[in-house]
Amino acid sequence: MTDPRPPVSSASCEPPGLTGRAILVTGASSGIGRACAIDAARQGATVALVGRNAARLEEARAACAAAGGGTVSHCAVSLDLCDHPRLPDALDTIVTRLGPLAGLVHAAGVSLTLPLATTTPADLDRLLAINVTAALHLTSLAVKRQHWVAEGGSIVFIASVMGIVGEAGKAAYACSKGAILAGARSLAVELAPRHIRVNAISPGVVQTPLLARAAYARSPESLAAVTDRHLLGLGEPTDVAHAATFLLSDKARWITGTNLVVDGGYTSR
Repeated sequence: MTDPRPPVSSASCEPPGLTGRAILVTGASSGIGRACAIDAARQGATVALVGRNAARLEEARAACAAAGGGTVSHCAVSLDLCDHPRLPDALDTIVTRLGPLAGLVHAAGVSLTLPLATTTPADLDRLLAINVTAALHLTSLAVKRQHWVAEGGSIVFIASVMGIVGEAGKAAYACSKGAILAGARSLAVELAPRHIRVNAISPGVVQTPLLARAAYARSPESLAAVTDRHLLGLGEPTDVAHAATFLLSDKARWITGTNLVVDGGYTSR
């Protein structure tokens, strides 16, 4: 039987290429999502940027255009991923403008640091709604045959090291990211017959707007302690983005159902 996957390239030093592929990136208005969108554009992809802040999203779209040399037309879609009735029309609009998708990076998410004793059901509902429910619902719509290329492609979920290690006050957040890791493995099995690869990335602490709002960032001593736990220091959004574009590319054609830890050594000790 003929293998429909792209052939392995003999060149070992060339960067991952996404030329001619439409990639959807959520959480694209800031932080890791924005960096993933820009790096995908730099690799030649046409990017659909999804986020809630229209102004920041448009700025990110312009940055994608600059990174890609201005040769392709990216699109920005202001959308709350928890507004489920709007998602089908949004996907239709994106595919009409860019063509069928060959990749999805779900970077949208929220964090929560609360002791279990003060975590309410409402806190859990809000957290799981965006970190888990929105991720799976969006994926189910994106991979519909009218929205996705026939040749296969790649899905990347941005998870967290909190999904694989323990931390006080992170039980609810850890549950949401652990769910994404488990879901990615099962989706990898389910979508393999269509040659759609599904992987997750678990970053350590990355210097994003979310970091500025974190409880440990309010004190220099607490931030220094967190930084010290990362052997290579805190990460930058581009550190995660480079991993995402690798997983989107043909360089990762034989990788699915796995979790790529990008944490500056956080989980090494």
